[in-house]
Amino acid sequence: MRALIAGVWLASTLAAGTAVAQPFPFNDVGVTMGHWHIASRDVQANKKIFVGMGGTPVTTGTAESVRFPGVLVNLSLGNVPGSGGSIGSVVNHVGFIVNNVQEQVAKWKANGVAVLPGNNNRLDQAFVETPDGVRIEILEDKTQTMPIRHEHVHFSLREAEIAKAQAWYAKTFGGKAGTRNNAAIVDVPGGQLRFATADAAQAPTKGRVLDHIGFDVQDLQAFIKKIEAEGIKLDEPYRKNEATGVAITYITDPWGTRVELVQRAPSP
Repeated sequence: MRALIAGVWLASTLAAGTAVAQPFPFNDVGVTMGHWHIASRDVQANKKIFVGMGGTPVTTGTAESVRFPGVLVNLSLGNVPGSGGSIGSVVNHVGFIVNNVQEQVAKWKANGVAVLPGNNNRLDQAFVETPDGVRIEILEDKTQTMPIRHEHVHFSLREAEIAKAQAWYAKTFGGKAGTRNNAAIVDVPGGQLRFATADAAQAPTKGRVLDHIGFDVQDLQAFIKKIEAEGIKLDEPYRKNEATGVAITYITDPWGTRVELVQRAPSP
């Protein structure tokens, strides 16, 4: 049954075309940040939150999404809601960066978005949590010209696995490895991948509310050849909608993060 529903969802994804084209440039291996995919229990409640935070709603058939600079937040995965929030899974939380946390928080609250304070009441940090448990960190960059953009995906791994994960993501997606606040990171266009220490192995993302993350790929067939040569196996065959030019497949990283690879339709 889930496979049937996923097939219906796939058709709507492949039909999306240029409506969700990724604006950030591709890196040297043809990759840019693409999306987070939330299997919402209440799509409209989650849509209200993300639109209230300044995102632009995108509707394709029956699929609801919200666009921010650097990421598309997909809100439904067929009709199957996820089980379990982001905390406790390999992707502990995701994050945006804004030009002024306190100003933006005031606007969001006026739009009906519940906002949690930053750690130790930091004024340059806040959190938003969806009703079904996706945790979103908000950070501040006063030099930023736009009100909000995608900033990061935060992985939670055993300490011994962090260097391996950093190296895997840098190699696989052509990212730039580095550190931030003495923690491992990988930069990709449109966002940063961050790695934090967990006391125990975390749950895989598939089937949870934050089911997977996604990268847009310039040439998916060429990228598949690259990663297969590196020993990475696809979760399912490459699929392309010839009418729209959109193609997708999935992989799962060695720590349980499901990752969608998408080649969008050419811009008109």
